[in-house]
Amino acid sequence: METAKKRILSGIQPSGDLTLGSYMGAIRNWAALADEYDCYYMLADLHTLTVRQVPAELRRHTLTQLAAYIACGLDPEKNVLFVQSHVPAHTQLGWVLDCYTMFGELSRMTQFKDKSAKNADNINAGLFTYPALMAADILLYQADLVPVGVDQKQHVEICRDIAGRFNGLYGETFKIPEPYIPQVGAKVMSLTSPENKMSKSDKDPSGCVYMLETPEDIMRKFKKAMTDSEAAVRFDPAGKPGVSNLMQIYAAATGRTFEAIEAEFAGHGYGDFKAAVGEAVVELLRPIREETERLLADKAYLETVYRAGAERAAHTANRTLSKVYKKVGLLAR
Repeated sequence: METAKKRILSGIQPSGDLTLGSYMGAIRNWAALADEYDCYYMLADLHTLTVRQVPAELRRHTLTQLAAYIACGLDPEKNVLFVQSHVPAHTQLGWVLDCYTMFGELSRMTQFKDKSAKNADNINAGLFTYPALMAADILLYQADLVPVGVDQKQHVEICRDIAGRFNGLYGETFKIPEPYIPQVGAKVMSLTSPENKMSKSDKDPSGCVYMLETPEDIMRKFKKAMTDSEAAVRFDPAGKPGVSNLMQIYAAATGRTFEAIEAEFAGHGYGDFKAAVGEAVVELLRPIREETERLLADKAYLETVYRAGAERAAHTANRTLSKVYKKVGLLAR
């Protein structure tokens, strides 16, 4: 008898264009999982609302991100690709889980502290309670695994705590998910502040490379990337964070080992090295950018993808939601 595939759920907020870090650290690895796992990938548009968004830009980013997902190899026939807000069960279960999530748990979340510091004029309730919505995102689909970076493990841990608490009160309801940290995922740091992860919220726009940027802009950013005064290409994250970050990016783009990269640029200045890294990234992203642009020209196709994805996602999510509503005592319609 064939064993059922384990289910994976992940998502990225469409709050801006996807970054090189998102691609190398996550999306590129997702495409390879479809044969082994039952994969659900959402565009987490509801989560973006904790920070003020320009409505037209949020819609544009959501559609562009969907096109980029497909361009990166996420086949809509093999993966469930959907927009979070198109499946009402997310917010419905999110409210129930709010009532089973403790104030102390939420107040300890490091992302709440970080985002509060960055958005001091907009510390809203959603910013505080969004881990409960994130738990709903995962638990609705009875996900076995949640691909996350090391810095995101806390969200899976609170999700596990909430699910365990609910199961303890009402019996087996939710599958307890495990964090899935791919071994091959590269952690890409800012080009100008290599002690920080590359992020679209980087204060210095030169620090972040976007997947759909022009080759000229990508090359300009790599030429300005922070290195050091030693002029030696050597992997040493503590002593040479800028150079080590560029080496990680080059290794991820070309498949070369750190030893091979050190040998390739022995005796060369950083100018040659930074240009080579930039060119490798340009060529890595070129087919993705071109395919994304082609898909964006076919809005009707993208609409069929997100409508079909929402239908498939809702079919799974509503089964869980019905079970939860019954267990907490809500009257069936």
